[in-house]
Amino acid sequence: MRALSYFFSFFAITLHTTLKKHITILGSTGSIGTQALDVVRANPDTFEIDCLIAHSNADLLIKQAIEFLPGTVVIGNETKYLQVRDALSALPIKVFAGEDAIVQMMEQESTQIVLTACMGYAGLRPTIAAIKAGKHIALANKETMVVAGELVTALALQHGVNIYPVDSEHSAIFQCLAGEWENKIEKIYLTASGGPFRGKDKDFLRTVTREQALKHPNWEMGAKITIDSASLMNKGLEVIEAKWLFNLRADQIDVIVHPQSIIHSIVQFNDGSMKAQMGLPDMKLPIQYALTYPKRLQTDFPRFDFLNYPALTFEAPDRKTFRNLDLAFDAMHRGGNMPCILNAANEIAVEAFLNRQIGFLEMSDLVQYCMETIVFAAKPTYNDYVKTDAETRELAKEKAAQMVR
Repeated sequence: MRALSYFFSFFAITLHTTLKKHITILGSTGSIGTQALDVVRANPDTFEIDCLIAHSNADLLIKQAIEFLPGTVVIGNETKYLQVRDALSALPIKVFAGEDAIVQMMEQESTQIVLTACMGYAGLRPTIAAIKAGKHIALANKETMVVAGELVTALALQHGVNIYPVDSEHSAIFQCLAGEWENKIEKIYLTASGGPFRGKDKDFLRTVTREQALKHPNWEMGAKITIDSASLMNKGLEVIEAKWLFNLRADQIDVIVHPQSIIHSIVQFNDGSMKAQMGLPDMKLPIQYALTYPKRLQTDFPRFDFLNYPALTFEAPDRKTFRNLDLAFDAMHRGGNMPCILNAANEIAVEAFLNRQIGFLEMSDLVQYCMETIVFAAKPTYNDYVKTDAETRELAKEKAAQMVR
């Protein structure tokens, strides 16, 4: 915890002194991005949007731009450029398209904090660019830390950049650590809802459909993260993210299933005392906290009532049935480019499952196959990560095609 906690506590003093926080949102049309704009909409005197960036949802991006009037917008899918440009031609908004434009927008001088809310590996390059430009990061793109956590945290320290976690579990840990920067962590407990298939066995999971897997009991999220939650891969990715965010060893991280999703995570200190952050499941709260730290803004979010939850329960995850959690721990232990392999293989596996090419349990088979096949690199550079990601995706697609039912 020593390294990153220094920057959390020191640089926050200068980050939150201006009247309005200037924000760039990478992934504005996704689940996190739209909820972030809800937060901005509710606090017009606190936030100003500099740039909105979306991958391909041009219609929603146009609506957002008309409402929030950012200086620039970027559509990643270049085939949608003319649609966005023409729709916004009467407004003082510059329109760009493509991956290179996204990266360039990370360097806007006025932006103080970049919310990385895009999905998957695509967030790595622009996040690195934002850090190198001295922009603080509100991190909702966990894959950035999974794929290249060592590189990203080193760059953040080098450039004096804070990384504020947006994932509810990591935000919970961050909130528990406020005022505790000099105290040693003994262990953290990441809580998991268990998803829609908690308690189900392999016989049941062999025949589940995408529709069943997309029905999360507590959270409203995008399709990919919802499937990851159902398979426990999301928790595995969060384990790796926590290692780098909070400078932890693998044996300091544990996962417990908490079906009610009220306790979002727990920190145990070296004197045995524990802190837990609690609240109703609502992503707008950790989003807002990341954007306003160390201040807490008044909200009208629903409040938790203990009388509505007479029992909060906990249980161990079923690692034999949901193998993704152990695959993630194994990738974290091995280090190097192994988490990058895990992430790339999983992105292809989820896509194949959503397209009904492979079954629910076969996602783990596909990830394990790639981890056993792709060449391991103990000390990867950025270019090594790029190469590993591309090779793993190609291999995973080939393997998924062979597994098609």
